[in-house]
Formats: sequence, C-alpha cells, structure tokens
Amino acid sequence: MTTAGRAISPADVLTALDRLAADAMGASGNGPMQIESIFVDNEIRPAKSGREFDSIDPSTGRTVARLSRGDAEDVDRAVQSARKALNGPWRTTTPQERGEMLHALASALEANAETFSILETVDVGKPLSSSRGDVAGAIATLRYNAGAADKLEGTTVPLGQGFVDFTEMEPLGVTAHIVPWNFPLGMAARSVAPALATGCTVVLKPAEQTPLTTLALASLFAENGFPPGVLNVVTGYGEEAGAALAGHPDIDGLTFTGSVETGRSVGAAAGRALKPVVLELGGKNPMIVFEDADLDRAISAAVEGAFDNCGQVCSSVSRLLLNENIKDEFLDRFVAKAGGLRTAAGLQDADLGPLVSREQHEKVFEHIESAVSEGATLLIGGGRPEGLENGYFVEPTVFDNVRHDSKIACIETFGPVVSTFGFDGEEQAVKAANALPYGLAAGIFTSDIDRAMRLAKLIEAGTVWINGWFIGGVQAPTGGVKDSGFGRERGMAGIGNYVRIKNIGLQVFEPQGSGDA
Repeated sequence: MTTAGRAISPADVLTALDRLAADAMGASGNGPMQIESIFVDNEIRPAKSGREFDSIDPSTGRTVARLSRGDAEDVDRAVQSARKALNGPWRTTTPQERGEMLHALASALEANAETFSILETVDVGKPLSSSRGDVAGAIATLRYNAGAADKLEGTTVPLGQGFVDFTEMEPLGVTAHIVPWNFPLGMAARSVAPALATGCTVVLKPAEQTPLTTLALASLFAENGFPPGVLNVVTGYGEEAGAALAGHPDIDGLTFTGSVETGRSVGAAAGRALKPVVLELGGKNPMIVFEDADLDRAISAAVEGAFDNCGQVCSSVSRLLLNENIKDEFLDRFVAKAGGLRTAAGLQDADLGPLVSREQHEKVFEHIESAVSEGATLLIGGGRPEGLENGYFVEPTVFDNVRHDSKIACIETFGPVVSTFGFDGEEQAVKAANALPYGLAAGIFTSDIDRAMRLAKLIEAGTVWINGWFIGGVQAPTGGVKDSGFGRERGMAGIGNYVRIKNIGLQVFEPQGSGDA
C-alpha cells in the first residue's frame, strides 16, 4: 500500500489487514505487507517523517508488516484533530447517540471477530482460542460502556431554602491512551470505550510490538458513524510517539498500562503538565494456599493463572505461597499439570504460544539463569521447547527453594515462570504476600471463609481473589496499589476516569411582598 503521502480509506486498510490474516492462516509465505497506520481525521496516512517499523510474528520471528513510525509531529496532529472534534460536532452528540455508536461498533467488531482474532494471534503470539476470548471481551466492553453512556447522572445538593445546587458530569476532554502489548485489543477497548461514552475524544498509541488490531479497530470506527477526530491512532515507538503523547500540553487526561519503570516516566510527564493519570503497572502476585484448601481447584487455578498468555499478564500467578503441610503434594501435582501443557505457534492453538518479542524472550531467560545461579531448584522447564527452534518460545518453568531476596522472587518476569515458597501460619503468609513493593492482585485458597475475609483486608493489593483466579469481568474494577499504580479501570469506576464534576449553585431570591399577609 504505497501512497506517497496520500490519505487511504479505512476500508482499504481493513481489507489489507483481512488479507494479512488470510495469508497467516494459509501460511502463504508472502513477504511483509506495507501498511500506512497514522489514523487522524478518519483518514490513514504515512508518518510525516516517512519512517516505518516492523511488525514481527513472534511464532516465527519473521516480519509480517511494515507500519508507519509516528513521532511528536504525528502526535501533535492527532491531538489537534481530537481537540477540534471535541469542540465540534462531537460536543452536540447526545449520550444516547454515543451509546448507539458504540453498540454499532461492537456489532461491527463481532462481524469481523475471526479476522481480529487471527491478527491478535499473529501480533502477540497467543493461542487462537485465547485471542477469540479477548475479542469477545472487547465486544462486551464496548457494549457495557455503550449502555452506560446515557446513565451518567449528577446529584442535587441540599443547601437549604433559597438555594438550588446540583452537579453535572462533563467529559474530561482530549484523553491519551497508551496501551500494552499483552492484550492490545482488550486494553484499548477497556479505556477508549468509557472515554467515548462520556463524550471525550481520544488519541490512542498502541505498543509497537502489537499494532495490528488497534489499526483494524480504528478502521471500524470510521466505517460506523464516528465523526472525524473522535478517535486517532499513532503507531510507533514508546520513546518517540508514546513520550510525546504523555507530555503533550493539550491533552486533558492520560491512561497508561505497562511496566513500573515506564509508568514512573509517564506519571512524571503527566504531573508536570498537571493532567490526571491512571496507571496500571506491574505485579509479582502471590497465590496463598492453606492446608484446608480444595487442592484440585487451587492447582487448576494456579496453572491457568501462571501460564495464561505465556505468563504475560500483569495479574498472573508468579509467587506460590504454600502451607508446608500440603506443599509437596501441591507441587507434585502442579508440576505434572505444567508438564502436560503443549506449546506451539499461536495459530496452532496449543496451551501456550511464544513470548511477544526477542527482547522479552531474552529477559525471561535472564531471569531463569539468575534463579539457577542463586541456588533455586528447577522443578520443570527452564529452556526452549523441543522442536521449536524458531520464534520466542519458553517452556513452563517452576522453581522451588527460592530465596525471598533473589531476583526471580522480587522482580516481575512476565513469562511462564513461577517461584514457590512455604509458610507455616497466617501471619507468615501475609508478611510474605506484602513483602514486595508491588500490589496488583493476590489470591487466597481456603475453606475457612472467616480466614479468607480476614486476610483479604490485610493483603496489600488492588484485587484479592478467594478460591479462584482471574475472577471478574467488564463490570469489576481493576488496578493496583504501591508500585503497581493507581486509579481503577473497568466498571463504573473506570468510567469515572473520563468525567469531571461541575457544581452549579443558584440562589433563589424571593420577590418582595411574597410573605404571609
């Protein structure tokens, strides 16, 4: 799709992405597809600089597409477009109309669900069935927020006779969204949908590793009635386009999901500009299993929690805290289940796919090697699966006898790697759970509900799950404490990120002579 700077119709880009998905399923071996990907004013153009970057299939390591490498100039154009739309026709769109547009977008995504699922798998590497679930989740997110669009009500304030005082919910304004690579479509929908439902306009920056479904989603926006400028997408690198967006003076709010290190930089940029920011950052999440737990349920949850999306989940199980009375039995069964998982290219729809990138692959193996060098006992895994010499694959890996102060115990790995620890009583378990600066998610497995509720209040995490993992849906707010960030996404709490409260007070003057005769 060479265009020499001309705008391309979103329908043409969607057709190209559909062809890319078909090529992937047919393993055609065609060369990389060139796709312009700066989406502004409902048009798609190359980056102003003319530069491009590669989109890599992590199952093979080959380039599947070359996209536009946006930078500060492209970000500025996108923000200006969003500002113009906010002050233009979007301002007069009623809440009901915004909800109807989001419902139409959800239906369009549903009609193209298989193409989006394939693109997500090609980009991220995850099993195709997982991508299908992610697309279904994005559809549900759009519909949930569509239903909320005309239900954002203010309140009346009782100041007493002679006064009328009330609040209104106003859109925050132009909002910036920097989304990660592990769930690119779902994370985009999670913050973009409530922003649009409240009447904001959006500039979205997908991760450079996984831009394809975001670009496809933008094309659907243009095809389903959203005015130009309501949604804008700038593809490119975080240190260029992402940094320019985070520090742009004309955005009104920012949402970021990613690493703690990058989150500090994003938060600092937003703070300097005095813009509200929502940060969901990393986790090193503990799952606590007591001696009275249902071990079948706990082991199944641990396998899913540790190895879903090849461990590339902020809220994954990365630390197993096991009561000494059941630790050996638990580990024997957990390791056996982990050993039975099949790893393959994402489109082959095995239990695990590859990691997302060469950089992530190297990081995970660095953590594995550090654990071995620090004396941890490798129970299973630790290498590349047999027969998968290409791509970024790692075996499910479990360590025991891990030092609490070791790298593998203290730093987020973001891969299919689990560290295990023993404990004797509740106090020791809570102390270990709270020992790290992270505080995203935690789990408690016990048949004693009093214990579960008591410890849930003591554990320092934004989410605590009891006798399950990954509990929740589009209605349930998520977010962290401590170094895992602040603010909440999903549910009505997530919608609150994109409104500001205006108070309006009126003093009522009684006309003279209105008293009793």
